[in-house]
Amino acid sequence: MTGAVQRADEMKTRNFSIYGQWCGILCILLCFALGISNIFTIHPLVIPFSVVCLICAIIIIFIEIPLLLRICPTSPKFDTFIRKFETNYMRASIYGVMSVVQWVSIWAWPTSLIAAAIVLMFAGLLYALAGLKGQAFQGSKALGGAGVAQMII
Repeated sequence: MTGAVQRADEMKTRNFSIYGQWCGILCILLCFALGISNIFTIHPLVIPFSVVCLICAIIIIFIEIPLLLRICPTSPKFDTFIRKFETNYMRASIYGVMSVVQWVSIWAWPTSLIAAAIVLMFAGLLYALAGLKGQAFQGSKALGGAGVAQMII
């Protein structure tokens, strides 16, 4: 089965955790791009929020792409921290916290970090909806979910 067909089949499952995971990938791109672009802002209160946005991007990479925990050299403490976010509710909570931090950045100075806050909030809502509907977490196979990590071993 080709990758595009496989992703289309996953989207048809109506499992909101898959939607949340793909929204998380969008969060990675936005947090990384907006974190870098806002570091070079004139307003000094925005710089810490930009750094936090970059850190969020790195954390989300490891949360959403579990295959990276197997191939990147990380500490056992970091691995334990990332493995805490294997359920829909835990993922919703971390996305919620990250979103709130970026919403607070508007208080310092309104910047494009609001886009990261919105998308992080949306990803958190998708994971919360999956939890409320009683859907088990189902990771996308294209992102290193079920089966892909075992093929590497």
